Order: sequence, then structure tokens, then C-alpha cells
Amino acid sequence: MIALRARGLTKRYGWNDSLVRAVDEVDLDVPAGQSLAIMGPSGCGKSTLLHLLGGLLRPTEGELWVAGRRIDRMSERALARLRRDHIGLVFQSFHLMDELTAVENVEMAALLAGTSPRAARRRAVHLLDRVGLADRGNHLPSELSGGQRQRVAIARALSNSPQVVLADEPTGNLDSTASLDVLRLFDELRASGQTLVVVTHDARIAAVADRVISMRDGAFADDSMLAGTR
Repeated sequence: MIALRARGLTKRYGWNDSLVRAVDEVDLDVPAGQSLAIMGPSGCGKSTLLHLLGGLLRPTEGELWVAGRRIDRMSERALARLRRDHIGLVFQSFHLMDELTAVENVEMAALLAGTSPRAARRRAVHLLDRVGLADRGNHLPSELSGGQRQRVAIARALSNSPQVVLADEPTGNLDSTASLDVLRLFDELRASGQTLVVVTHDARIAAVADRVISMRDGAFADDSMLAGTR
């Protein structure tokens, strides 16, 4: 089964001499259960590609399927439902709600999807335990370290058991210890068969991926399967 599929995916900004091809006719297939790291220098288009895959940006041209659904023609409302039900998004800046505790941040996505409060809380507690934060559920984001906040953000992304998890520079703002916490978690997600696409500058993330794509100037420069992958 293919979790993500792109054909001729293109995102352009500007016109004439100021035209920028942020993503330039990309073709991509990501099988379900694969862990993919997308690497490249700043400005090469990798974050733009991830935002296209997550339905956060509209492509200029091309076709895109997520979880078997073509999304480049979807309405904004349908895209919002798709992200809620099938895509887990992890951002470099966490995007946690400051006034909510860790467990409340994690359960919010499930509550918005119509899950009962009791089931949403049970799922949130389980996910915080899974990311090693069972004793931090009642803490506000301001009371957590950067690595802990990132793990809360990852738990939130997993709240509705998404088919695809997309992470944008998840270790970019973290110190070495916190980065290792996140890397260990991604290795666990990979081992459990979660479909994972991570945009990163961090070569250590590539070490726990099945596949690494390098980007240059909005296009793929290299696409490699790593030895020993599933």
C-alpha cells in the first residue's frame, strides 16, 4: 500500500525574473510503514514539500494522494478533516497550547474528532507514557524542557492513530540530550511500522530511517534505501 504519492508536484512563487520553484515536478511514492528522511541545505524546498504533503499548502501543479485520497483538489474543509483523521503533524516550534497541560494538549485532537472525553484522556495518557512522559501529564508547556515539549507534540500527532506522521525539523531547536530523546522515539515509531516522513538537517535522523532523499533546488538529487532496512 502506498501512503503518499506525488506526480509532477510543483510549487512556484513569484513571476518572471522573481520566479522561485520551491518544489519542482517531484514524483514520490512512500509505502505504508516506511520511514523517510528528507535532507538538503536551507532553501532547497524540503519544508515546502512537507507542507504540500500535509495539505498545508496548495500545489501550483501536479497530483497528490495521501492515504489513498487525492488531496490537491480537496476543499479546505475536506483537507482539515484529512489532517485531523489521517495525518500527524510535528513542527519544529511545537505549537502547543500554553494554557493547557501536556495531557490536555495531547487529547485535544481526539476531542475535536468526536472521541468521548474518557476515551480521549485514556489515549492521551497512554501516548504520554509511550513517549516517556507519564509523570508530566499535568504540567504546562512552560514547565517542560524543549525535548519534553517536542515529545508532547509527537504524542499529540499520534492521538488519532494517523496513517502518516510528518515532522518538520523536529530536533532543530533542541540540545543534544533532547535531540537524542526524539531520535529514540522516532526509532521506536520506525520499528512499530509507522509511516514517517521527517524533514531535517540532522544526519542522525537518517541513521534511524529506511530511506533518505536529498533535495537541491526544489528537486530530488538522490534517493537511497539504507542497508538493513525492512
